[in-house]
Amino acid sequence: DLTVKSDPAGWAEKLGGRILPTGSVRLVGHGAVPEMAGFEAGEWWVQDAAAALPARLLGDVAGLEVADLCAAPGGKTAQLAAAGARVTAVDLSAPRLDRVKQNLARLRLAGVTTIAADLGTWEPKAPFDAILLDAPCSATGTLRRNPDVGRLKKAAQVDELAELQHRLLDRASRWVKPGGLLVYCTCSLQKAEGEDQIARFLAEHADYERVPVDPAEIGGLASAITADGDLRTRPDMLPDPDPRLSGLDGFFAARLRRRTCPAEP
Repeated sequence: DLTVKSDPAGWAEKLGGRILPTGSVRLVGHGAVPEMAGFEAGEWWVQDAAAALPARLLGDVAGLEVADLCAAPGGKTAQLAAAGARVTAVDLSAPRLDRVKQNLARLRLAGVTTIAADLGTWEPKAPFDAILLDAPCSATGTLRRNPDVGRLKKAAQVDELAELQHRLLDRASRWVKPGGLLVYCTCSLQKAEGEDQIARFLAEHADYERVPVDPAEIGGLASAITADGDLRTRPDMLPDPDPRLSGLDGFFAARLRRRTCPAEP
């Protein structure tokens, strides 16, 4: 799947692909990605259609100060920058951030500050208008492309990651301006890394409220919205007779707003 900066219909035609309801361009591989039309010109980047949805939940970010936490490999950073946000991209790995910077240069996207830091100790100089936290996770949502994940990941690892996610979500929540949005997401099929995580967070943070996702924001995929209003994509969604053109990564995302005044008792 490709996320294009503009004219998805034109690029779908040029590359022999199709436009998904979500706006991503899906195609069968044509060989080396750097040799494909539009790569050197920075017209698009590779990003699973499901992975492209969480950043869209922040709405119109033009001119806003937005943090992309755990930013590498940078697809969401590119989305935010292309939408006109002033982005602070933070990741633990300096080498991975170097790749992000290289990709942003190819895409000719400006307005991004990259910071290599541990979110467990890092503190921003000022709060943000919005934050996107793509937390470290078990990656079980990539099962359709990485079937070994189902055997390699153990329950104990999920428990450890869930505790890390809880700590990161708690820290990120302190860095959002009142009235601002915080989107938490994981590429996981495990409730412990998604639905359960948000239930625990809201129980502990009366200064936050859930903002339900509207189907129109995600290409009309009403089946990808939970009863609570969160986003939950699955590998069996968007079926196609050609299995190479079907499916989505399993992603969970919740949109939270920091209240401008305390919640009613």
